[in-house]
Amino acid sequence: MRRRPAFPIGQDAAAFRKRFFPDAGKDDWNDWRWQMRARIRSLSELERVFRLSDDERTAVGRHTGGLPVGITPYYASVMGLDDPSEPLRRTHIPVNEEYLRMPGEADDPLGEDHDTSVPGLVHRYPDRVLFLTTGTCSTYCRYCTRSRMVGQAGGEYNLSTRQWDQALSYIEAHPEIRDVLLSGGDPLTIADEKLDYLLGRLRRIPHVEFIRLGTKVPTVLPMRITRDLTRILKKHHPIWMSIHVTHPSELTPEATEAYSRLADAGVPLGSQTVLLKGINDSVDTMKAMYHGLLKRRVKPYYLYQCDPITGSAHFRTPVSKGIEIIEGLRGHTTGYAIPQFVIDAPGGGGKIPLLPDYVVGRDGDDLVLRNFEGGHYRYPDPGESFGARPEVSPC
Repeated sequence: MRRRPAFPIGQDAAAFRKRFFPDAGKDDWNDWRWQMRARIRSLSELERVFRLSDDERTAVGRHTGGLPVGITPYYASVMGLDDPSEPLRRTHIPVNEEYLRMPGEADDPLGEDHDTSVPGLVHRYPDRVLFLTTGTCSTYCRYCTRSRMVGQAGGEYNLSTRQWDQALSYIEAHPEIRDVLLSGGDPLTIADEKLDYLLGRLRRIPHVEFIRLGTKVPTVLPMRITRDLTRILKKHHPIWMSIHVTHPSELTPEATEAYSRLADAGVPLGSQTVLLKGINDSVDTMKAMYHGLLKRRVKPYYLYQCDPITGSAHFRTPVSKGIEIIEGLRGHTTGYAIPQFVIDAPGGGGKIPLLPDYVVGRDGDDLVLRNFEGGHYRYPDPGESFGARPEVSPC
């Protein structure tokens, strides 16, 4: 019988394992449960691996409540150990700016609690629900829009199988719901048997046509994508997956293997990326990441303006930066590599797409358009008013 190849361990990860986790064998390292147990979570563990700045050290020492520090050993191996400005490190190790609350920020900026129908189920759009399956992530992003609820045992946002059953009963009772997004926390931190149960329950609801999983696991804990997991996903097709990706340095051999296993199992993959100041806010960085994703069979799907979560000002760019990036991609790469740039509207307005303005105006029956090079072109559009610029009254 032909043996399946072992999950790959890249050179950076192999060197990191030998240096910081010498007692962990290859089988341990490639066991996602070991990775979860071995997460770097305390100041002393961080100091053992990273050369912390004074800002990082004092920020970690101040932390209480939700959104704890949590970094899988694998993901730490991708980060800059000596450089506090390294992009991925900045997204996972706190700094003191996290404790500043700026105008317009909120603990629940998207108004999810307001649209929660039963515990853990957000029903905002007519035909779709957001199913919060767990409060656990394998790593904790410092800009997380659900920082109020993730990483806390018990409490108001404790998500249990009893609450799953309430959510499932609600979905069963509302035939207008055809699309269910499983999120959290991260649904791929759930054990195989429980995930199999949940997907099976959803599949038995006749009006549920579309099941999606929103996850960062294939990027930060790629060894979780086991053959057993892909068999479960295949059993409940059609399953779609939105993968959280931040930076091209995440596209390692391990992540490539995880994406390949999912794609080979027939799971359509899309990427979701949050626009972050000083981390991925350039056309060159985004283009490199999106090209890398396409080569790995992942379609760039959403580029999010960073939500105004409490303590996130140091991550947020001007909205114009997102428009600049989309305009810098359009015409300069394949359309498959261009995501939708969206703002998830504060207060529960949902996702609102934003585009560069390529309509110059009208000239009689012609619509005048601007292309990616700045050239103007006419399109015959007789009898219409779209594109007409409003007259400006003299002062």
